[in-house]
Amino acid sequence: MDAETLAKIEGLLFVVGDEGISISELKDLIELEDEEIIETGLERLKQDMDQTNRGIRIARLGNRFRLTTKVEHAPLYKKLAASPIQGGLSRAALETLAIIAYKQPITRVEIDDIRGVKSDKAIQSLSSKLLIEEQGRVVGTGRAILFGTTQYFLDHFNLETLEDLPSLSELDLTNDGLEEDTDLFFEQFNQLEEE
Repeated sequence: MDAETLAKIEGLLFVVGDEGISISELKDLIELEDEEIIETGLERLKQDMDQTNRGIRIARLGNRFRLTTKVEHAPLYKKLAASPIQGGLSRAALETLAIIAYKQPITRVEIDDIRGVKSDKAIQSLSSKLLIEEQGRVVGTGRAILFGTTQYFLDHFNLETLEDLPSLSELDLTNDGLEEDTDLFFEQFNQLEEE
């Protein structure tokens, strides 16, 4: 079994994800004539993963094979799943976060006015992900909560201070189409999250 065929099998197992792949599908994709070569390759990959104590293994589910994680690492994966930022941000949450980041401290009503829709769920989501926090209350009737970003927000977006946010002029939001401007803004703001 040559290393290139093993690499192809491993790569295909990774790409198919949870769906898995059959020996027959692997054979056809790699363009081999004998399924026994695939079976031998899968067995060799399994042994290599076991012997080198890798974090993944090959699992068989019916007639399909897929990559899975080691059972003994389950507590680590639970910890990741419980991470405040895990799960990403919806467009509404990103939009709300951008408004808070640039206009803070700001009330929920002011955010709703800018967005044109209610922001309760987005604010709740951002708070639970530790990206925003209460930063006081408005003086006067009702004493509305003022929201602002957290230190975790700066850390997550790899910023030292709020001054490191791109200026609105840098974001080039001067086009006539409001929808295009909004899409461009969030595309550029989202790039900060990915960096």
